[in-house]
Amino acid sequence: MKIMKTIEKIPGGLMLVPLFLGAIIHTLAPKSGEYFGSFTNGLMTGTVPILAVWFFCMGAGINIKATGTVLRKSGTLVITKIAVAWVVAMVASMFIPDGGIQTGFFAGFSVLAIIACMDMTNGGLYASIMQQYGSKEEAGAFVLMSLESGPLVTMLILGSTGIAAFQPHAFVGAVLPFLVGFVLGNLDKDFREFFSKATHTMIPFFGFALGNSIDLTVIAKTGLAGILLGLLVIVITGIPLMLADKFIGGGNGTAGLAASSTAGAAVANPMIIATMKPEFMDIAQSATALCAASVIVTSILVPILTAYWSQYMSKKKQGPVGHNDSHKVTA
Repeated sequence: MKIMKTIEKIPGGLMLVPLFLGAIIHTLAPKSGEYFGSFTNGLMTGTVPILAVWFFCMGAGINIKATGTVLRKSGTLVITKIAVAWVVAMVASMFIPDGGIQTGFFAGFSVLAIIACMDMTNGGLYASIMQQYGSKEEAGAFVLMSLESGPLVTMLILGSTGIAAFQPHAFVGAVLPFLVGFVLGNLDKDFREFFSKATHTMIPFFGFALGNSIDLTVIAKTGLAGILLGLLVIVITGIPLMLADKFIGGGNGTAGLAASSTAGAAVANPMIIATMKPEFMDIAQSATALCAASVIVTSILVPILTAYWSQYMSKKKQGPVGHNDSHKVTA
């Protein structure tokens, strides 16, 4: 049976399929983990420790000796993505109540959901797209995108915009596993090779654990709002990213468009934030559902849009067919 290959055909499948499996279990039998206890309960409810290991391995996989071109490109995309999410948070906080929108088409929308969807790029998706439509250096620009992974950037945006207040030690706690992994991975390449292999393996586990905290009726209520949020992520983050890629990163906008997705790991952020700040717990489930929808939408549309843009830029660079030849004949 080709179960693995089938799952990988689904956008964000390694994250989303286990997530929805866990959500089904939680919806139909919410006390399952408590009933079985022991390791089964740990697997179903251990989102935070599983993610802690994943963040450590992500940090270990980053090579600080990346070329200057790679660092410039990835740094430009990462900073732009975070800056756009920060501006959006400032604007959204003026119109969206603390408890999120409760009724109407935008029911479930909250500042937490919007930030979580916009402040993280799907690094794996970006790398695979740029390997086909970009240069080797552009494809390698995903190295710094791991810095967006986890709740730290979301916490920084929430804190700096005054939406939530976090104690300094909470910020340290959020980034410490990543930093320790980063240091070890760069002190010894064997550590980097060993731990980086686990980043892919851990994805289904935290997806399943996260799903076991979600009631599927909440996902049903978000409806088309999740699709709309995915489209907004592409438009609102994509345009600044394309401009930054062109005028700062030295590209033609293709890399910027390829980075306008929502990372699969972003689905975990609302619940992680809620565990640290219980006032967000009421909106965490709907925010998680919206993020899951945004991951699917952006995973489908971003590769298609990037392919069209890349082809358009290639034709534009070549100029009209026959133009150069006719010019030579006239001369």
